Amino acid sequence: MSTTSPAHTADLVVFGGTGDLSMRKLLPALYHSDRDGRLSPETRVIAMSRGGLTDADFRGKVDAEVRDQVPIDDPATWQRFLGRLHHVSVDVGGADKSGWGALSRLLAGHEQRDRVFYLASPPRTFGPFCRELEEAGLVTPRSRVVLEKPLGHDLPSAQRINDEVGAIFDERQIFRIDHYLGKETVQNLLVLRFANAFLEPIWNSLWIDHVQITAAETVGTPGRRGYYDHAGALRDMVQNHLLQLLTLTAMEPPARNDREAIRDEKVKVLQALRPITGTEVGRFTVRGQYTEAGGMPGYLDEPASTPPTEASRRVETFTAIRAEIKNWRWAGVPFYLRTGKRMPYRRSEIVVQFKDVPHSIFPGGTPNRLVLRLQPEEGIELHIMAKEPGAGEVTLKPVPMSLSFGKTFTARVPEAYERLLTDVLAGNPTLFMRRDEVEAAWRWIDPILSTWESSGDLPEPYPAGTTGPAGAHELLGRSGREWHEEDV
Repeated sequence: MSTTSPAHTADLVVFGGTGDLSMRKLLPALYHSDRDGRLSPETRVIAMSRGGLTDADFRGKVDAEVRDQVPIDDPATWQRFLGRLHHVSVDVGGADKSGWGALSRLLAGHEQRDRVFYLASPPRTFGPFCRELEEAGLVTPRSRVVLEKPLGHDLPSAQRINDEVGAIFDERQIFRIDHYLGKETVQNLLVLRFANAFLEPIWNSLWIDHVQITAAETVGTPGRRGYYDHAGALRDMVQNHLLQLLTLTAMEPPARNDREAIRDEKVKVLQALRPITGTEVGRFTVRGQYTEAGGMPGYLDEPASTPPTEASRRVETFTAIRAEIKNWRWAGVPFYLRTGKRMPYRRSEIVVQFKDVPHSIFPGGTPNRLVLRLQPEEGIELHIMAKEPGAGEVTLKPVPMSLSFGKTFTARVPEAYERLLTDVLAGNPTLFMRRDEVEAAWRWIDPILSTWESSGDLPEPYPAGTTGPAGAHELLGRSGREWHEEDV
């Protein structure tokens, strides 16, 4: 859990500092941190790019593009934030090394200050950036590096990146970020499980029928096909986001609220995942690709700078998986993972479906269900059976006991990147992935990927705006279950 203190001083250097991630997520998050007093007066934000911008140019760009994304209720705070910003032009991998000298001069005199290098760039740049950073003499004992996903495209590439970065930085200095772990509901999942007595006795295969983890998006991939053709839903969402949610749901109670104790338990879950190989891939996984429907284009028709290729026809925009954890707590409990684009709703949630009562004396009851909603509105719902008011025959109705973070707590709920950046600046790695954790996830994903890629099958089509291909519903239907589609 996050236990950081405010106002931690550091120089935050963002490689890719003028890019989409920086402008949409990182800079708004840093402004909110500044406004809430979590940045010390000395903290600086230094953007690196090949844009050739001056400090004034970069501040003007941020003022024009970020201002509308954040509530500027205090112009003085906004101006203070802009004053923290700097820009350095660096061509990583190029012949011109003068930019590193400019960065060195900007950082000079602050060697005892924490330095955080945030790589908001493609993973192929991680190794070269770290090497050139060391060659420029800018890596200090108080330096940290933040790696954005995806960390490679398979296990060998992830290991190569880890080796390259690990040759420069110690593991304790490497922060592999997954923004899902910064969401309020994810942190509350640990509190819900380990700070309350009523759930732990029934958090096992004796009482839980199955678990569903869903990340659904209404958007498609306009302008991103070049990236998505070689990523797909399995690499883009399952290998990181959904498996992280699975580990937090299924992990054993750690011995203490300690940064390594929690990560140790998460790794154990990944290592206990039953491998899906060979013919089992066809039984336990589903992949789909959205087609034109309701005025929305299909994946192959999305606007892009290049025409569709064979890779475009074969890539999945939807996947569903039936996973199993082979340990005493979860033996026999399926974990269903699902993610897709162009679905009818935007929703990320964990649904824990309990078994029915051992002997029901009331007709019409349904099993209890716990829903942890990550987006669009973070909160927790426990669905229990209650009697409908009225005289005569007892009629049961499932009703939710709801906790909406936005409605319950008066304080503003921070965005995920705010919390994670605060933890990075303070050096708290609890909510970040360790090397063995990333590689264990790829080790489970790779056999599925290789089977898909070696088969001649194409993804199952599904109309844009629907809940996915028929195969995804059959995946649960074979055991008499169905996806949680409340309010659809």
